[in-house]
Amino acid sequence: VSVIAIMTFLSCLTFGAVTLVRDTASVWENQISREATVQIKPADGMDMEAALATAARLAASFPGVKGAKIVDRAATARLLEPWLGPGLDIDQLPVPRLIVVTIDENNPPDFPAMREAISAKLPSASLDDHRTWVDRLVAMAHTTVTAGIAVLALMLSATVLTVVFATRGAMAGSGHIIEVLHFVGAEARFIAREFHRQFLVTGMKGAAAGGVAAIFVVVAFSWWAGRNMATPQADQAAALFGTFAIGWAGYLGVALMVLVIGALTAATSHVTVIAYLSDIEVRQTEG
Repeated sequence: VSVIAIMTFLSCLTFGAVTLVRDTASVWENQISREATVQIKPADGMDMEAALATAARLAASFPGVKGAKIVDRAATARLLEPWLGPGLDIDQLPVPRLIVVTIDENNPPDFPAMREAISAKLPSASLDDHRTWVDRLVAMAHTTVTAGIAVLALMLSATVLTVVFATRGAMAGSGHIIEVLHFVGAEARFIAREFHRQFLVTGMKGAAAGGVAAIFVVVAFSWWAGRNMATPQADQAAALFGTFAIGWAGYLGVALMVLVIGALTAATSHVTVIAYLSDIEVRQTEG
């Protein structure tokens, strides 16, 4: 029971972590995909405010663009404050200015055409549609899911091997009883059914204990994140993993994992008993 509980606990934590990272990456991808950025670098003789207005007007004219908002001077200074300190006068430095372009996700604009139109009008302007970041997020999510599936496969394989050894150990301890039952006419299915029932109960107890422990850990992390929302540590954790909430899909996945491991335990013991009895028949025939 303890071994199965530990295996289930680790499997459920792995499943929860994969769900968490996948959902967070999806949120990041959606947020990045909703916006594009136009950056205008200062140049000699350039009227920055006029250039910003021109670029915003050009971007907003494309189908699929919901709006174009110029990041004003105060907001630009706040963006640079962590590096250059408060009270920054951006007119004293060659600071690029930004325009945030809001995108219709269902009908995105023609970014190459937009980029060409803005560059033709304003050579120092550039459009970033964040595709590089989106591609990296998608690749990260796929890699995480693949690694999680591989870890789950290893956990389940270890569980199967553990049950095989446990079943063989139980049969070795009662080997003389099993052989007598088999010789007096008890069918292999009858003997296997008894082990199947016993290991199903054992597997479900261990899997349920491991699943409950995993849910407790996830809930505890979520509670911690909620209680420490304003601290730097919690802010960094929330930026990477959200609120540590796996949602109903995650909890249903944990419940399914418990059922799968319990059923896998019973099925493995059944197959092991049948193989053991087949060996007895082979030895009897050879004898």
